[in-house]
Amino acid sequence: MYTWEETRDIVNGFIEKLNFERAPKELYAPITYTLSQSGKRVRPVLALMAYNIYKEDVEKVLYPAVAMETYHNHTLIHDDVMDCADIRRGKPTVCAKWGDTMAILSGDTMLLLAYQFMSNVEDDKLRAAISLLTETAKEVCDGQQYDIEFESRTNVSEEEYINMIRLKTSVLIAASIKLGALLAGACEEDLNNLYAYGETMGLAFQLQDDLLDVYGDAAVFGKKIGGDIRCNKKTFLLIKALELASEEQRKEMFAWMENPSCDADAKVEYFTALYNSLGIKELCEARIAELFEKCDEHIAKVSVHEENKREIKRFINSLLNRTL
Repeated sequence: MYTWEETRDIVNGFIEKLNFERAPKELYAPITYTLSQSGKRVRPVLALMAYNIYKEDVEKVLYPAVAMETYHNHTLIHDDVMDCADIRRGKPTVCAKWGDTMAILSGDTMLLLAYQFMSNVEDDKLRAAISLLTETAKEVCDGQQYDIEFESRTNVSEEEYINMIRLKTSVLIAASIKLGALLAGACEEDLNNLYAYGETMGLAFQLQDDLLDVYGDAAVFGKKIGGDIRCNKKTFLLIKALELASEEQRKEMFAWMENPSCDADAKVEYFTALYNSLGIKELCEARIAELFEKCDEHIAKVSVHEENKREIKRFINSLLNRTL
């Protein structure tokens, strides 16, 4: 069994060798730039580790695993255009560095590359693998649309928000895990339990992002703290605050949110203080802990020896214990 660190190194080594040296160079430079910004490589690592639960030859499924990473980065490039974001992973975004037009075109090319990479699977698994990526991509777009619609609404419920992040974030993580197990020939029951494991983990991961956006260290998080507050993004924290605030507090919140010329730093300071007074941080942490428990329940049902699950569980735990 590979450790998650070894698996990440395998993924990074493979990505470093990918050759995008073709004309026009201007189209592929943003792709190389984006894929070279290695983090924990969550999605391809999970795909390889899920495969490794059943089989040892993880190099055999590197192309489809990296297809998930390529697709994920395609969505990030386009997200940054939609959000007018300047920083991603502590570096200038593609749209900030090359402009929106190049970001859209390079992002589109990454989507095509993802499908090209995914086609490198055995013939008897090809249809299922392509279908999994396609359905997941459609769901991610559904989630993005809900996210956009929520921007103009003030009555987004917690249930609606959880469904949105499930679509926008969780399904790709879940699909990555399912892909690895699918390519390894896992039974249908295991595929379903591993998908549920990834989906639940993805929800916890996104709620933790919500928390880190307010209470994280910008140097560690790789983004400007308070970004969600600055753009009135409907997060778990804001939705719970609107639910629990007094009428007077709600009026103050809307006054800040509806004032485009307000001091952004002062706005972040106000909402952070409000979240502290309402105990929002603790509520979010409790919800994350609840999701942790559900993750354990799903992985326990997977019909392989516990030792085979050890490394993927250790990787998930490392993701879900990021420093605030």
